Amino acid sequence: MVQSHFLDLGRFRKDSSRGSSSRSQRRGARMKMQAEVIREGELEKRSDSLFQLWKKKLVVLTKDSLSLFPDGHKRAKGKELGFGSILKVDCVERTGKYIYFTIVTKDRKEIDFRCPDQSCWNASITMALIDFQNKRAIQDFKSRQEMEQAAGTQERRLARAP
Repeated sequence: MVQSHFLDLGRFRKDSSRGSSSRSQRRGARMKMQAEVIREGELEKRSDSLFQLWKKKLVVLTKDSLSLFPDGHKRAKGKELGFGSILKVDCVERTGKYIYFTIVTKDRKEIDFRCPDQSCWNASITMALIDFQNKRAIQDFKSRQEMEQAAGTQERRLARAP
């Protein structure tokens, strides 16, 4: 079972001299800075260097992206892979110890990962990506429908005009 948590991406100072409207503005800003965390833990990423070493990364999976932090520290600047830029997740190989998988971006860049066999990170990322793509497809469909309805209304207005 996956637990939901919140990832605080920013800190805000408290200023008691401001009124209640500024407090609500700060609260709104905090909500924008927070993303619902689906899963958090360690993954190993293959480096792009000549030797292609496996480096451990702290990974934070949200409903919109996969964030990678070097050396297991969230304080360091991480790399964010937004699901809008990810094409698919390929499971490449399963050994007794690891699952090897590749994230393919829309510009055809391949990023190789491995995780312990029982951790199923590849499945978690794939399910979050599918959920993101389904939501985007529904939004696109609804906006196309609205545009078609607006065009139909415009045609009816023109047909009535003398």
